[in-house]
Amino acid sequence: MAQYELLLPKMGESVAEATVIKWVKQPGDSIDLDDTILEIATDKVDSEVPSPVAGKLIKQLFQENDVAQVGDVIAIIETEGGSEVVKEETPVSAPVVEEKPETIPGIEQLPEEKPVVQADFSSSERFYSPLVKSIAAQENISLSELDSIKGSGADGRLNKDDLLNYISNKTGGNPVSTPQERVEPIVEAKPVSTPAPTPTVSKTSTTSVSGGDEIIEMDRMRKLIADHMVMSKSTSPHVTSFVEADVTNLVLWRNKVKNSFEKRENEKITFTPIFVEAVAKAIKDFPMINVSVNGTQIIKKSNINIGMAAALPSGNLIVPVIKNADQLNLVGLTKAVNDLAGRARNLKLKPDETQGGTFTLTNVGSFGNVMGTPIINQPQVAILAVGAIKKKPAVLETEHGDVIAIRHMMFLSLSYDHRVVDGSLGGMFVRRVADYLENWDFNREI
Repeated sequence: MAQYELLLPKMGESVAEATVIKWVKQPGDSIDLDDTILEIATDKVDSEVPSPVAGKLIKQLFQENDVAQVGDVIAIIETEGGSEVVKEETPVSAPVVEEKPETIPGIEQLPEEKPVVQADFSSSERFYSPLVKSIAAQENISLSELDSIKGSGADGRLNKDDLLNYISNKTGGNPVSTPQERVEPIVEAKPVSTPAPTPTVSKTSTTSVSGGDEIIEMDRMRKLIADHMVMSKSTSPHVTSFVEADVTNLVLWRNKVKNSFEKRENEKITFTPIFVEAVAKAIKDFPMINVSVNGTQIIKKSNINIGMAAALPSGNLIVPVIKNADQLNLVGLTKAVNDLAGRARNLKLKPDETQGGTFTLTNVGSFGNVMGTPIINQPQVAILAVGAIKKKPAVLETEHGDVIAIRHMMFLSLSYDHRVVDGSLGGMFVRRVADYLENWDFNREI
């Protein structure tokens, strides 16, 4: 019998690790080719790891909730054949290791430091999310110091809010007293945990006289979303600008072409790809909306990668990204939007398809809302919400004077990071998006 080493597969250029969330096969189970061995999760996407061989699972090298790096051996499978240990795609892991030292002198140091910190975290018995580890690396927080911070999550898990509060309290004191401040949170953590306020609340709610309350534990994705939203609000001062657009020509044009388009392309054309096209054009007009912030540095993005918020069957939210949206025509955008939205609903997105966004679009109108004030998807600096299209009376200026007519109206709301986007830029950008939608050519061919 031969032993086959199953490696954690590469899931995208920007994905370096994943969390084991469930073992589908247990030691001793027989495995057919392409059987799912385990389920893994990155920051936003859950995936399955199939078996490239048939045989029997004899060993699991990671437990549930453990974090594995891409290329790690995660399981041993016994296969038919000789007694050799067969490694899966052994040459693939070598270039990955060799590429890292080459990037140190040439490009950046921070990305090279992260794997070092993550390797140290693997020796800890406590679970830390990739977001928490990233913040700890940037703030030079050691593993021992991180282990001393009290967490408010499930089973005492440390979330981003806990870490940001700790950093804020630590940096608020004098530099000389920093070593003492590192000790104080440890001492304070003991009396705080003694009263156990959170369990007390849960106990009273479960033993409530009314008996009608239900306690629901957040799932893994909801916890990540919660941490990401809190981090965004604490990072960026949010400002929102609103514009009302007359999209009558656009609505009439879509009604005219949607049936012929579906017959020709076997795709339904929705308003979303039209909105994406208008946003991509406006970004080209105002490229400083397509940036991110790194400390005191503004990073101007060369690519226009537009994320579109999509609701999952579980009620959670995910943001697949249309890469290089400005290089696609309306047919290409329609197919990209439909493909990503469909696979998002069926939980079939690849991890890399939710990475690399430079701007986000969310359609609150799909829920019947006329406007919203969305939270910025960090590290981006702006997010656009489009509301429901409603028929309303509006004043039209004609050569014979003003008239009141029934028009298709829609609100656009842009939330932006006021650290780097001022009101003039934010206001002009959302106005330009509205202009592209209002001036839609009714005779446009597609």
